[in-house]
Amino acid sequence: MLDKIKHMLAEVEALQAATAEEAEALRVKYLSKKGDITALMNDFRSVPADMKKQVGIAINELKNRATERINELKASFATTDTDTDGIDITRTAYPIPLGTRHPLTIVRNEIIDIFSRLGFSLAEGPEVEDDWHVFSSMNFADDHPARDMQDTFFVESHPDIILRTHTSSVQARVMEHQQPPIRVICPGRVYRNEAISARAHCFFHQVEGLYIDRDVSFTDLKQVLLLFAKEMFGEDTRIRLRPSYFPFTEPSAEMDISCNICGGKGCGFCKHTGWVEILGCGMVDPNVLALNGIDPTQYKGYAFGMGVERITNLKYQVKDLRMFSENDLRFLQEFTAAN
Repeated sequence: MLDKIKHMLAEVEALQAATAEEAEALRVKYLSKKGDITALMNDFRSVPADMKKQVGIAINELKNRATERINELKASFATTDTDTDGIDITRTAYPIPLGTRHPLTIVRNEIIDIFSRLGFSLAEGPEVEDDWHVFSSMNFADDHPARDMQDTFFVESHPDIILRTHTSSVQARVMEHQQPPIRVICPGRVYRNEAISARAHCFFHQVEGLYIDRDVSFTDLKQVLLLFAKEMFGEDTRIRLRPSYFPFTEPSAEMDISCNICGGKGCGFCKHTGWVEILGCGMVDPNVLALNGIDPTQYKGYAFGMGVERITNLKYQVKDLRMFSENDLRFLQEFTAAN
């Protein structure tokens, strides 16, 4: 039997195949369940006991060498086919273009970066909130219009649970767990019960800021917002603050920037005023500090809030808010260079 194994080993060493099909036929001939080597292994039971060890070793070497040789033949055809066709079979079937960040994400990240360089840290909170963190802690009166179902989305089975209408709820959560100094920005998605149009949507994105410490003044607020406007819209940008009203700040103001389209000269975009509103701001009302566990006799603070869509409109001159949520690839691909 050793002679038979030796003869078959010589055959294996001399195996040749012109095609992958011939290589597969050789595998079947030698290594399949009915192949020649399998037949040898079946005859192993008739080998004398004193020869079993020697014959067993020889059969295993034969099988291993046959497997190696046939795999070598198959591999040579695979390499040849790939080289001949010029195809990399490890690549995907179709070219997949690289994506880009959403324009709102691009602007949101830029806003965060600017305020991070001014010392603000990032704070986030839940989008499904309770009435206290959204309204009561922010000094909203019980009969304030924002509490009406016409303005806010309420969870029907839990009338105290709502979709947050602003990210001020995150500020409330920060204040109730942290004592001053506090310097945070709160980006996130918010919801309001509004009809969807080119100028309004039922959900949008905000970035709000809060700074509380001793001896904080309105001058500090104005300087921070001026630096932000110059970083976001250019060094020549000017700002102006107009008196306004918000339940959670006193005094309150709305901030305009000089139109970045016409440079403040007046155009259709700024309605020929030279100014465009971008955010609301003010000094934190002492009632808000007290409601959230901070002593208003020791600390003061300022707060501001802006819509990311509004800033994106100004930066990229996108006039229809609906384009941000329609996932039109033609629109989104315009921002590849801004990524």
